[in-house]
Amino acid sequence: MKAVIYTRTSSSGSLESRQNTTRQVVDLQEYAKSIKLDVVKIYEEHQSGGKKNSERLILSECVEFCKKNHADILLVSELSRLGRNAFEILSMVKELMDNAINVYIQKEQFTLLDTSGKPSMIAPVMLAVLGTCAQIERENIQYRLNSGRAQYVKNGGKLGRKVGYRKPTEKKEQEYSGVIRLLQKNYYTLREISKLTGVSISTVQRVKKEFFLN
Repeated sequence: MKAVIYTRTSSSGSLESRQNTTRQVVDLQEYAKSIKLDVVKIYEEHQSGGKKNSERLILSECVEFCKKNHADILLVSELSRLGRNAFEILSMVKELMDNAINVYIQKEQFTLLDTSGKPSMIAPVMLAVLGTCAQIERENIQYRLNSGRAQYVKNGGKLGRKVGYRKPTEKKEQEYSGVIRLLQKNYYTLREISKLTGVSISTVQRVKKEFFLN
């Protein structure tokens, strides 16, 4: 059976995020090996959990690869990797199901389809509950972050970059991985890339110049 791995972490580009991506890949590879799955492709995305699926270029590319290459199963570490809320997750799962692609969720040790290739009886309930829990967890994290920032500013702290700060090239490469990927395809205009990624045209131009992409 052909398997595809999809992993995602925050777009922060920190060392911790990169390690987490690696951990996800290694754990899912071990699972695939244990049940004799052939991993034909691995996708790693550094993108905020708050982004819409339509803005997750690598996720979209991953799903298209699964469909075109008739992958049997998509392996993810958590259900939240497939969408920012329960509605997006259910939509993504339906698309995969319509193309006879199973899904394995490592955290819950759960597969969407049973051994006969049909949705298990508890699949709809599990997806709804897990998707809603993931959404609530993400919203709680965002609330705590916003509350912490507000308290920091109230106590005299200042947000934003320090004077003279320059973002490391490695961090830029991760943050603008979607922009770089589209630039390398060499058939999108700068305006189209800006629209697809949500990044300003000036930033797209700067990324193109910095990474010598013509």
